[in-house]
Amino acid sequence: MTDHPDFYTKTMAKVYADQGYLGKAAKIYRLLLKHEPDRKDIVDELSKIEKQLSEKALSNSVLLLGKWIALEFKYDNLKKLKNIRKTS
Repeated sequence: MTDHPDFYTKTMAKVYADQGYLGKAAKIYRLLLKHEPDRKDIVDELSKIEKQLSEKALSNSVLLLGKWIALEFKYDNLKKLKNIRKTS
């Protein structure tokens, strides 16, 4: 598919969204709204996409926090092991 704004359509945005390319879909919907700001159907679709993007970002943040906490525990355990080895 071409990435030229002249070819952006609601259908193309939907295809991107269905394939999981939410950022690309949102970009197309925003561009379409610039040209036709009164299109409620596009506003609704963009709202759905932005909600999904927000939920995805929150989910990624939670996953990263979990990984960070796990790494902190591992690091703390490694420090304890080093101290045990030093005293042995």
